[in-house]
Amino acid sequence: MAERSTAAVDVADNSGEQPLTAKADQATADGVANNSERDTDSEAQGSGGMEGPGMKTSPPELHSGHKLARRYRLEECVTRLDGFSSWRAVDEKLRRAVGVHILPADHARARSVLAASRSSALLGDPRFVQVLDAVEENDLVYVVHEWLPDATELTTLLATGPLEPHDAYQMVSQVASAMAAAHREGLAHLRLNPNAVLRASTGQWRIRGLAVNAALRGISSDTPQRTDTESIGALLYAALTQRWPYENDAYGLSGLPKTIGLIAPDQVRAGVHRGLSELAMRALVNDGATASRHEAPCTTPEELVKAIGEMPRIRPPEPTFTAPPEYQRTTYQQGTYGRTAPRPGATQPVATPPPPLQSRTGKVLKWTVSALLIAALGLGSWQLADALMGQSDKSNDTNNTQTQDGGGKGPKAPTAGKPIPIESARDFDPFGDQSEKPADISKAYDNDPSSYWQTDFYLGARFGNLKPGVGVILDLGKVQQVSKARITFVGETSVELRAADENAASEPASFTDFSKVAAGSGTTVTLQPGKSVKTRYLLVWLTQLPPDPDNPGHWRGRVADIKVTS
Repeated sequence: MAERSTAAVDVADNSGEQPLTAKADQATADGVANNSERDTDSEAQGSGGMEGPGMKTSPPELHSGHKLARRYRLEECVTRLDGFSSWRAVDEKLRRAVGVHILPADHARARSVLAASRSSALLGDPRFVQVLDAVEENDLVYVVHEWLPDATELTTLLATGPLEPHDAYQMVSQVASAMAAAHREGLAHLRLNPNAVLRASTGQWRIRGLAVNAALRGISSDTPQRTDTESIGALLYAALTQRWPYENDAYGLSGLPKTIGLIAPDQVRAGVHRGLSELAMRALVNDGATASRHEAPCTTPEELVKAIGEMPRIRPPEPTFTAPPEYQRTTYQQGTYGRTAPRPGATQPVATPPPPLQSRTGKVLKWTVSALLIAALGLGSWQLADALMGQSDKSNDTNNTQTQDGGGKGPKAPTAGKPIPIESARDFDPFGDQSEKPADISKAYDNDPSSYWQTDFYLGARFGNLKPGVGVILDLGKVQQVSKARITFVGETSVELRAADENAASEPASFTDFSKVAAGSGTTVTLQPGKSVKTRYLLVWLTQLPPDPDNPGHWRGRVADIKVTS
């Protein structure tokens, strides 16, 4: 069954045209402060060459200073195209910059723009530029979205050269993961190009215009997942080579020569990472195997995320160390400040050290200090001996009392909890790509503290603000009485212990099926529920990660050992 994107509602079909990523059109400025370019797409580029009855609707007469809903003050028009306009504006109520798309209410695409905006707003994924409002009033339809003044478009980044392999890897990994999450909710982008991908000052990559940009231009596709996957491949190709992977120039990038066709990035530019080059081709040539290894093509963002996960991780470049300038002593540090400089070759007089204490007062002082030292040593020795003898007497008295009162039997030590064996475990990533290093999960409870299960790395202690956490689901084999769990981490980590209902017939699949019973943080954390817990399934849920000592600027969780007792 053919897919259908929610970004295309009652609009012209583009399925017979060239791939959307090949179109050399400018992007709507949806959230970068210093972008003042105007979108000058032709009708054929913007809407597939189709013209409806409302396509010639004149844009409303708006100007800088105009207010919408007595709240959004228009500041600068950044796009005026095809009956709609895009503005940088100020939300006077919250005192922040926002972006606004405006089109007449009787525009042929007004309904589809409203539908796409509201669908995008419901996603609420921080990896996308968020839609804040979608309103129809006074014969206008306007969509308000975030404005990111500290973000930089991929177009701007590529103007100075291709990205480093680690930056390109981060870009394609984050963009593919975000688009996979959007497609799971039935949303597609369809205009994913270098103007729509932004890098924030924190290093996180953001995507703008989800569903909305395509609806504004009347773009649709019968295969939205394949279209977006090809677009991600084109982004990676451009990031590696600083070339657009089609014949036409676009987004400030030169296209490929018309005579050679599409060739792999590592054949376009020397030094391109081989694995990323093959990944770009698997996404771009998604109707057949790649020529290098005959690997299966990637036709959906989900398949692309899986292919990225199978690649060896690309480490960031080592920071360059700049040697400090050679230390030079100054005349002030040498103690000659203000003195006359000696003539060259002159011999400097050596200062005579002061004589030792040879006077009568000096001798008295030396004898006094010696006497005080001898007295202090004697007093200390006496106190130490007295303390040792007191402890010996106390020990003997205690032993005698226990023998007489208990018949040789001392008081019983408290009974330790019985260890509960962990039958199996699996990684749990419900808010991400559903996978978090599953191959190493057994290292989290193998009774070997030197081995560990680790998470993916993130660009912040709270998972780069991409999700609330990840964890490990423990299967105890049967319903057990759990008194505590002791978890050993590599690095100080915040963690929650969550338990499934004791009547659960099978392993829960949703995060909401687990209830929080304890929490803590540290390198070795003992989580003890406040009341009795009976369950078969426990969730060790990591909420805050320690820095990765091997990669500055990255955070990663490592679980070395988990023990559960009854």
